[in-house]
Amino acid sequence: MQFDYSFGNEYYSYCDDIGLKIKRYNILAPEQSQDKQPGKEYLMDPKPVFDNPEYKGSGKLKDKIAIITGGDSGLGRAAAIAFAKEGAKVVIPYLDEHEDALYTKKYIESLGGECMLLAGDIRNPEFSKFIVQETLKTYGKIDILVNNAGVQYQQDKLEDISEEQFDKTMKVNIYGMFYLTKEVLPHLKSGSSIINLSSVTCFYGDPQLIDYVTTKGAIVGFTRALARNLALKNIRVNAIAPGFFWTPLQPACWEKAKIPSLGANSAMARGAMPYELAPTFVFLASDDSSYVTGQVIHNNGGEVMS
Repeated sequence: MQFDYSFGNEYYSYCDDIGLKIKRYNILAPEQSQDKQPGKEYLMDPKPVFDNPEYKGSGKLKDKIAIITGGDSGLGRAAAIAFAKEGAKVVIPYLDEHEDALYTKKYIESLGGECMLLAGDIRNPEFSKFIVQETLKTYGKIDILVNNAGVQYQQDKLEDISEEQFDKTMKVNIYGMFYLTKEVLPHLKSGSSIINLSSVTCFYGDPQLIDYVTTKGAIVGFTRALARNLALKNIRVNAIAPGFFWTPLQPACWEKAKIPSLGANSAMARGAMPYELAPTFVFLASDDSSYVTGQVIHNNGGEVMS
């Protein structure tokens, strides 16, 4: 697979008064859309760069067992591949993106890693029980939980958010995380790590993602409270608040015209590819972060500085 450090075409605008060509931001992708959440990676153009071949594992997660919800694509796929490179065996619960999931499994296996796929709806508490049962039956333990699965829908006004949309966003993003964490927790031991996915949007309040932002703010609160609750057991709980990464969630959410400008508001004037977040997952999952808990790591190109 070819790896490209570039991030698409540069976008320029002209200042008519002085005739200068001014670079505004780097385009990750041209206009495009998908009609179903959370989106399919194999339909994206260009395809997200999820692995950096220059990243060499050093055994930081050797013999660890990691569950990564939504690990079939996007940021979850990048985390799964980085974990595999570091020696972990990966369990990926996902909804119904079978083609993406199989690709991720085969990619991990091509690296010499091991991956188990489990299809189901994270909104159903019985699926969380199934995930834990299958993981324990196959591997006998759980060391790392990454609550990554999520959905987001663009709506201009609060009045445009239907009860059905609000209910789905809450149940996927919050209930699913609660159900699975509750099922996993009795099996975690000292040194285990829980990583929850928040978002840059809840730190500046994206006006077109009101319900999504609400869930991502709740995830920050859940992370901090659970971290204190588990600190003396030496089970660490942290969150990551990504900026705009090129994942299936973006074309499945935003109107076509917004896609080329994703990440333009960051200090670095660009969005990012999933592989750029992978080392943060590894840091929080490994003993490198043994004195880090209750924190939110901001990977957003300087869009929010706090």
